[in-house]
Amino acid sequence: MSVPLPDSDAGSAPQPPAHLRLFNPLLSRCPSPPPASEVRAPKPTAAPPRRRSVTTAFCAGVASRERDKRRVRMAAEATLQETGMLPAAPGVGGLAAVWQQVRGPVIVPLLRLSVALCLAMSVMLFVEKVYMSVVLVAVRLLGRRPERQYRCDPIVRDDAELGDAVFPMVLVQIPMYNEREVYKLSIGAACGLSWPSDRVIVQVLDDSTDPVIKEMVQVECRRWESKGVRIKYEIRDNRTGYKAGALREGMKHSYVGDCDFVAIFDADFQPDPDFLARTIPFLVHNPTIALVQARWKFVNSDECLMTRMQEMSLDYHFKVEQEVGSSTHAFFGFNGTAGVWRISAMNEAGGWKDRTTVEDMDLAVRAGLKGWKFVYLGDLMVKSELPSTFKAFRYQQHRWSCGPANLFRKMLVEIARNKKVTLWKKIYVIYNFFLVRKIIGHIVTFVFYCLVIPATILIPEVEIPRWGYVYLPSIVTILNSVGTPRSLHLLIFWVLFENVMSLHRTKATLIGLLETGRVNEWVVTEKLGDALKMKLPGKAFKKPRISLPRIGDRLNALELGFSAYLFFCGCYDIAFGKGYYCLFLFLQSITFFVVGIGYVGTIVPN
Repeated sequence: MSVPLPDSDAGSAPQPPAHLRLFNPLLSRCPSPPPASEVRAPKPTAAPPRRRSVTTAFCAGVASRERDKRRVRMAAEATLQETGMLPAAPGVGGLAAVWQQVRGPVIVPLLRLSVALCLAMSVMLFVEKVYMSVVLVAVRLLGRRPERQYRCDPIVRDDAELGDAVFPMVLVQIPMYNEREVYKLSIGAACGLSWPSDRVIVQVLDDSTDPVIKEMVQVECRRWESKGVRIKYEIRDNRTGYKAGALREGMKHSYVGDCDFVAIFDADFQPDPDFLARTIPFLVHNPTIALVQARWKFVNSDECLMTRMQEMSLDYHFKVEQEVGSSTHAFFGFNGTAGVWRISAMNEAGGWKDRTTVEDMDLAVRAGLKGWKFVYLGDLMVKSELPSTFKAFRYQQHRWSCGPANLFRKMLVEIARNKKVTLWKKIYVIYNFFLVRKIIGHIVTFVFYCLVIPATILIPEVEIPRWGYVYLPSIVTILNSVGTPRSLHLLIFWVLFENVMSLHRTKATLIGLLETGRVNEWVVTEKLGDALKMKLPGKAFKKPRISLPRIGDRLNALELGFSAYLFFCGCYDIAFGKGYYCLFLFLQSITFFVVGIGYVGTIVPN
């Protein structure tokens, strides 16, 4: 069947759209549509022509010709599809035919639905960020510091007969696993706490599988024991339950029965000597408080760009999220370390459980549902180490994203049916704490900015309002930067890196929600301590010059795949789109590529 194409106003035959010619070069030689005289409606002859100026006539003629060209192109496309010429084309043309048949009835509606869902989630995240910022400003203006809300008088020896007995008995737990580089730091800091020596017990829970490291830790414990410190070195036959299992076994020893409170520090944490003196009074004078949480301070935040990005994210978590939860509902998630628990509250909540990879958050939610209150001390900081290798950071983020989603799945009904807390607190825990921060925040970052926005370039029929891809993200990004003002100049790098990490966080979140695959995977975060510094004796602490591992050991296929996808979308936006997103897409593609080839974080020698 042959349909002739008329000549255009300029004297040349109009061509099909550029995106169709891209996928099917045969369209450039396709039959022509009906003549323009048959398509164009007849002009009325009854009314006399109106007199128009030269400029008006010229503009009207241009607009008329453009309409005619569009009409001709649409007629040509419709004719080609009706005659079945596109499916008959071989190779790429066949794919283009399938794409055209699926695009209208399937792809476009699905993409529009995705855009609507992402915009709704973006609004939810935006409202949450603004809410927390308003609460934080109100807390600062009203001076609602924990010291003003709760009694926290220092514990003193005011009775000569009682002596040190006025100080409660405190257990200090240090769980560790093959911590060759940092075990001395944590044990030394715990043994150096300013507290009567007969009123504190340091318990080292060593799950190490390396016999050399176990011997090193045991020798260190003996050294402190010879100095008069009550320190216990505890091991077990297996690693059942990982950290939760070790802490649970540690609480079963007979000497723990004499303790009222338990302080927990991971192997890389170094509390200051006055840590117990500043936290225990809140628990002693306020019987409704179950947990006092301190803030983390990072000793290696300047080691590389990746640690600076982590510092920005964690500073916002501590300075905003934890502060808001403590001030409004006396509830927040326990960070697993640098905190002190009331042992009776832990027992009432059911103790440590290993059903998820976030045993700390699990315990906090159960204790909160029992009516216990939590206090966050933002001005009390404990030194810690950030993971400086990308592999360690990726495993940590998987655990921190998968665990909360899985815990939300397990505890949603229990939270909703709870009768001991107010309705507002239940809404806060379900909606603010879990849904928005732990689930929506990860999903919308990846799906919207790395999948949906690039897809709308290939499907121009679907448009995103400017407030959705400019205004809301800009405000949310600015609000996120308040936690670390010194890194404000790194905000763009932080956004790009967070978008890359949202790939792994979203994957982990879905694994936790669906409870499949690696839902209970636990990989201990690798700590380097002074390892790299010790490899360069007599030199300042800086990243050493080393031979890089083989490129095959550093490649990350997912990141490279998304880098290619975003690069293609950016090129398509320049060639056939409006060019709105190309700069963002190219920058994000470069970031995915850099992470994909493993050139991020500290590179440790083989």
